[in-house]
Amino acid sequence: MFLPRRVALILLLVAAAIPATAQTAPATVLPLVPIPREIHPAASQLIPQGVKITCISCFTDASDNFTAQDLAQTLAARRIPTSGPFTIQLTRGQSASLPPEAQQEGYTITSGANSVVLAAPTAAGLFYAAQTLKQLIENDGPAAILHLAAIRDWPAMQYRGMQDDLSRGPVPTLEFQESLIRELAAYKVNLYSPYFEHTQQYASNPLFAPPGGSMSAADARALVAYAAQYHVTIVPEQEAFGHLHHNLTWESYANLAETPHGQVLAPGQPGSLTLIGQMFTELAQMYPGPFLHIGADETGDLGLGQTKADVDARGLGPVYLDFLQQITTKLAPLHRRILFWGDIAQSIVQGNTPYSAEAGATAPNRVDPNILLNLPASFKQATIAVPWWYSPHPTKGFAHFITPFTDAGFETWVAPGISDWSVVYPNNNDALPNIQGFVAEGQRQRSTGMLNTVWYDDGEGLPNSNWYGLLFGAAAGWQPGESSIPAFEQSYAQVFHGDATGDLNQAQLEIMACHQILREQAKVGDGSDGLFWLDPWSPDAQKNAAKLRPFVHDLRMHAERALTLIALARAAYPASTTYPMEGLSPLGGAVVTSVTTAPGAPHLDSEMWVQFPSNPTTLRHPDAIDALELGARRLDFIGLKFQLSDEIVQAYARAQIAMLSTDKKLHDTVGHELGEIRAVNGRLEDIRDTYSLLRDLYQQSWLRTNRPYALRPVLEHYDSTILLWQSRIERFRSVQRQYNDTKTLPTAFELGLPAH
Repeated sequence: MFLPRRVALILLLVAAAIPATAQTAPATVLPLVPIPREIHPAASQLIPQGVKITCISCFTDASDNFTAQDLAQTLAARRIPTSGPFTIQLTRGQSASLPPEAQQEGYTITSGANSVVLAAPTAAGLFYAAQTLKQLIENDGPAAILHLAAIRDWPAMQYRGMQDDLSRGPVPTLEFQESLIRELAAYKVNLYSPYFEHTQQYASNPLFAPPGGSMSAADARALVAYAAQYHVTIVPEQEAFGHLHHNLTWESYANLAETPHGQVLAPGQPGSLTLIGQMFTELAQMYPGPFLHIGADETGDLGLGQTKADVDARGLGPVYLDFLQQITTKLAPLHRRILFWGDIAQSIVQGNTPYSAEAGATAPNRVDPNILLNLPASFKQATIAVPWWYSPHPTKGFAHFITPFTDAGFETWVAPGISDWSVVYPNNNDALPNIQGFVAEGQRQRSTGMLNTVWYDDGEGLPNSNWYGLLFGAAAGWQPGESSIPAFEQSYAQVFHGDATGDLNQAQLEIMACHQILREQAKVGDGSDGLFWLDPWSPDAQKNAAKLRPFVHDLRMHAERALTLIALARAAYPASTTYPMEGLSPLGGAVVTSVTTAPGAPHLDSEMWVQFPSNPTTLRHPDAIDALELGARRLDFIGLKFQLSDEIVQAYARAQIAMLSTDKKLHDTVGHELGEIRAVNGRLEDIRDTYSLLRDLYQQSWLRTNRPYALRPVLEHYDSTILLWQSRIERFRSVQRQYNDTKTLPTAFELGLPAH
């Protein structure tokens, strides 16, 4: 649908009685993600009486029309009055002010009297200009201010992507994937890479995909079409060498496994290449973009089973790289560039690397510094190496991961990570410097792309917890050089949530402080899921309890400060009575039905959002705020759980002493001490009830984004843990009855209590 002949998009909302031409002084610092390459703030413009969008190319160019519609929807969602005298002009055409390297995705923003001009040579550049303009608008409704600026901007890296783990538990709904792409595109990400081990459906191999937990071909085609509107290319990753355990547990594929029910396809089996060809032929039909990702990381089984004799004779390197070349040759008729993870090849070249343990048992004995250099030029031209690493400060620096490939003539992308795996909330102390350092080094080494990775190793991660790391990754891939972490930390919440108070920014920092206390001071790792689930009465927990005790107070104070800041931010932006909650999209942007919507615009699954509502606020992306709250609650509970466990042990020790005392006053305290442990509001109930509350909040957050598939094991973990503490409540009820009847108590050991 193209714009009407009047050219301007007019959004019919109520105008406020403030002069339309009123201006204020230029803003000294503009919160923007990414930060434009060149920006010179000008006077700020009050826009209570409206903006109109003009776009000549929208009559003939569907992409530009979509950009105008997308911008109009954002203005409507933010209750920006329109039809006033201020004009936003969208213009296409070659720009002499942009250098040659900026022509593909670059843009300019300039301002004049009562107007701002967004100009770009391409549709993508114009779209990105509009995304920047959205961020230049502060506040909503009649209070909206447009911060004018002269901007020249273009990306540092050609490919800026997110890799999304769809095989370790959570499998998102198509609706959430669309909203994820929509949001990533708003921060100038142009690739989305779903990661598959067994969760893409293949007609040629129908056994792999679990019912209700996989993407269909129809899903794939819908996602591709949706993403194209936002200038996002889908890059499917199907593991084609390792990480295929779920596929290889089927008896029909047992002969293809390197080891029985293992992880790795055996290179020597002809059926291995046949299977790869079948899967990727279908992938290429579903995802017509220029890239296919074959994975090929962490092939630790290689050389331990069917290929042992070959690896023993020739070495791991030749066997591994020969199979990669065979895969590439097999897929050549698909005419795609083939991406592969770089860890195994790097280990072969350098020997003792941070991930040598994943390279196979024989790898350290077969180092070959020239093996990549000597590979055929045709293989190098057909592939892109993707080195990955996720720690913030590797001993030998980030270049160590890239140069084996650049020195051998490979194109490279770099893959940092958001440190979301196996933790109650992503550890951004690790994520931000990892992304900052690796992407900056990639730019220095002329890497053409970056993939910011999301992993759900233990199946418990929640997508709405990931936005902080994802947005910083978007900034790092677009901005030249080393992206500023402090600048991002100060801008994130205003840009993403519309929170000008700074409270949500500080809440994120409080969560980071919790992780830092657990790792740097208590030295029990970070805020891991393992620590959250750890039974404080278990022998393993006692080692952690001794380390934690000096720091539990500080841990909990930071977590509770985060919770307080979240509450303050919500209170500063209370839910609107004019724009009710049922008008919210899944990510919190109001859907104004009086505006003509662009194709693929967010739609509302009313049943789901009534069933799983966000906490009421007019802040944007309330589900992400709820996920932040859940993370803070879980971190606080880690501390509380160990405090309560100590108090239970201490109370029972006092009860035993009091039971044996001849002092009647002391003797009479036994019942009180047992009640502190088991009675209403006793310590055991506190632990049970908190796990129960967190279970419900977790389920709510999961179902906002994911299919029900794979939720059950996590809920069973909650339920079994709740049952454990309920059984302890019942056991102590028996202890109370025993004491009332016999004036005796079982030993602490008999009750499973740790030593006092």
